[in-house]
Amino acid sequence: MAELIFFSGTMDCGKSTLALQMDYNHRARGRGGVRFSCNDRAGGSVISSRLGLQTDAVEVVDTTDFWDEVVRRRTTGLKVDYLICDEAQFYSPGQVEQLARVVDEMGVDVFAFGITSDFRTRLFPGSQRFVELADRVQVLQVEALCWCGRRATHNARTVDGIMVVEGEQVVVGDVAREAGQAEAIPEQVDVSHPVVGYETLCRRHYMRRVTAHGANLMASRDQLLPFDVDACLWHGVS
Repeated sequence: MAELIFFSGTMDCGKSTLALQMDYNHRARGRGGVRFSCNDRAGGSVISSRLGLQTDAVEVVDTTDFWDEVVRRRTTGLKVDYLICDEAQFYSPGQVEQLARVVDEMGVDVFAFGITSDFRTRLFPGSQRFVELADRVQVLQVEALCWCGRRATHNARTVDGIMVVEGEQVVVGDVAREAGQAEAIPEQVDVSHPVVGYETLCRRHYMRRVTAHGANLMASRDQLLPFDVDACLWHGVS
């Protein structure tokens, strides 16, 4: 029986890596599939992993109809036994319903991978619909880590290293400049433009808005003490 399965987790927990691995496994057994992605951090029409793996995919846009996508391929003689749907949090609720219909009426397996909640801890509309309709929702076992070493449970958005909790729900981070890679930017790039990045935090540091940037700032400015100090208690990190 075909299934609609939603694999969920924070950033850095290996969702795209698993998507590529599942696609490889199914193709190796002679099954035909289609890869979809939306707003991948590496660009359009691609599924990329932070481990460096990357492959082509069909870009999902507002007008994408998954039912039509499958019908069009099958009517031309292509095998479509499964769909890999990465960055599924960006799909519309209607598109999630199309995927459910593809499973139920065409017998096509759908493996969707996405983040459940945004940087404000609010559910993405697409992810909410997946949770409501999926045959199974699986939380990935690979744990992303907060800068403090605890298990990361929340996705935080940063602007120039400072955590923010307001703004548009979908903003793709500046991959070339985040994570301390600003030194690699060509000189012609306007470095005065705010750098939008993302970071995974434990609930404790998310609630107190303490990012790795803030913790490093504290470490560079504070005096050495003969005991440990929680970065959350230092007022200069926010």
